[in-house]
Amino acid sequence: MAKTFDTLDWESKNGPVGAPRGTIDHEVIIIGDRAVRIHTITAHTFKMGDVEDPDLYAAQPLWEWQESEQGKWIMSHAVEAPIWHRHTDPMNFGYQFAITAKLKEKDYTYWLIKWKKLST
Repeated sequence: MAKTFDTLDWESKNGPVGAPRGTIDHEVIIIGDRAVRIHTITAHTFKMGDVEDPDLYAAQPLWEWQESEQGKWIMSHAVEAPIWHRHTDPMNFGYQFAITAKLKEKDYTYWLIKWKKLST
């Protein structure tokens, strides 16, 4: 018997049995009357020590990145406004910040060629 949507085991710990596995590096959205492949990238990361209010202290590096050449390009070419994320960094007793953005496939290729080496 073939697996169909109705026969998948949705209670499985690893997701439905028979569902495709692997990472998804893109999604497809409709812009106007066209389906466009969108890639989510981590455009910039930085670390911060243990401070009382990390969001307040992160404002300056976030602003400096936004005003850089790469930041201005990402802000103007992102499909949606870029989002910043804060994560605890237990190895350094501080925080790590990341800025993610969604780019169209054409812009994603340009970003890979021009800036990928700066983000890693």
